[in-house]
Amino acid sequence: MSTGTLIAIIVPIVVVILLCALAAWMITRRRRLQTRFGPEYERTVEAKGSRRAAERELREREQRHDALDIKPLPAETRDRYALEWDRVQERFVDQPDDAVHEADRLVTSLMSERGYPTEGLQQQLSDLSVEHGRTLEHYRAAHEVNGRSTRHEATTEELRGAMVHYRALFTELLQNGHRPREREA
Repeated sequence: MSTGTLIAIIVPIVVVILLCALAAWMITRRRRLQTRFGPEYERTVEAKGSRRAAERELREREQRHDALDIKPLPAETRDRYALEWDRVQERFVDQPDDAVHEADRLVTSLMSERGYPTEGLQQQLSDLSVEHGRTLEHYRAAHEVNGRSTRHEATTEELRGAMVHYRALFTELLQNGHRPREREA
């Protein structure tokens, strides 16, 4: 076989292998982002209009998040926050609007204590999405009801739902980013 024939056979094989490796790498990277961000991945794809732009955005979020000083809470701080949350929930019975506003303040305070910046809702959502993408929709829904409550436009049932939504993110933040274990009866 001549050198030209060998090159004509080997070059296409190498190109195909490189293309397969590139495709596998891209699929792995996409799956990692989908797993890490959960529903936030598809939300970002829809908002950006393309997977490439969304994945670039999500990687930028990861880089910003990695630069933050997110720290676990000591047990006594977790206990203090848990007690405050119980008080907010008790307040809901007599003052649901005030309880929802207090729940929002408490979640924001907990975020700050963990090391998340709390300036602006969009930045909060972006920063939280890296570790809390699966509970982020709860925060969005609660925050929306909280805003309507400020204008006295939320029903008691919507306020109750907001408390449930706030609790989902609050609990995850309180447990240092881990989903809480089921309590034994």
